Amino acid sequence: MKRNTGTDDETVRADGATATDWTDEARAPDTSELAGEGLVLGYPATDEPVLDGETVTATPGAVTALVGPNGSGKSTLLKGLANQLEPTDGSVLLDGQDIRSFGTKEMAKKLGLLSQESTSPGSISVEDLVFHGRYPHRGFFETVTAEDERAVDRAIELAGVDHLREREVASLSGGQKQLVWIAMVLAQETDVLLLDEPTTFLDLHHQLEVMEIIETLRDESDITVVVVLHDIEQAARLADRMVALKDGEIHARGTPEEVVTEGLLAEVFEIDAAVERTERGPRIEPIRARHDDDEPDAVHERPPRMEADE
Repeated sequence: MKRNTGTDDETVRADGATATDWTDEARAPDTSELAGEGLVLGYPATDEPVLDGETVTATPGAVTALVGPNGSGKSTLLKGLANQLEPTDGSVLLDGQDIRSFGTKEMAKKLGLLSQESTSPGSISVEDLVFHGRYPHRGFFETVTAEDERAVDRAIELAGVDHLREREVASLSGGQKQLVWIAMVLAQETDVLLLDEPTTFLDLHHQLEVMEIIETLRDESDITVVVVLHDIEQAARLADRMVALKDGEIHARGTPEEVVTEGLLAEVFEIDAAVERTERGPRIEPIRARHDDDEPDAVHERPPRMEADE
């Protein structure tokens, strides 16, 4: 909710504390850094690794977007960073400490993951599901504390699902469920948040809601966010840093302006496109799909615009 201070609006939570206040309460003063060094990642069913010796660092306190075509290895990389997929070689470091050295609960206090495989009992209420995000902070027999309730209220408010609090999860639309899952991860109050294609299969309204949540986290907290996004233009609008992958290799990394170029779109995404710089980030106009017999530096003109008869 908003409070008018007479100058700028300031975000306030239910107990009257400002966004700055609650950030200081919930998180350590230093922003966490997550890095993968020389990662070799694969699956038992495959002979060759999906990623073979890649290194990536999530910029502390910023949003880093992993982008690339289908099968490029971006979700595999995210699973490796989340300790969901053990590397054959290399290591994942959280604040300089090997992620495998953390206990399960200790890890869940530091790193939250929203995967594409999230499932829950259909009869559970939205509020009860979000409370599950508090499990790292509670003992097995401990009752809900006032701190738990405040964290859940904050998460539900930030995700914009307060009006769904008493609804059963099974009764929600796909977009509503995604927002509820995000609320549950936010209730963990972690220093690092990993999101695997959180806007996939959502309508435009819910896509924008998810992006607004991520933007709010970046602007009002010290959380480090890594997000896999299918839509490169959406990623460029949202992210502070981008990492572009193809065939398990990192082809480019940097700011959206540095990464989203016509050359990269041709090389990584195999499309000819025009890139326009705007205040909201690079805007992409796809022109045509590229094929194996195209010249490497071939430039294709835009198709002529059809004008209405006068």
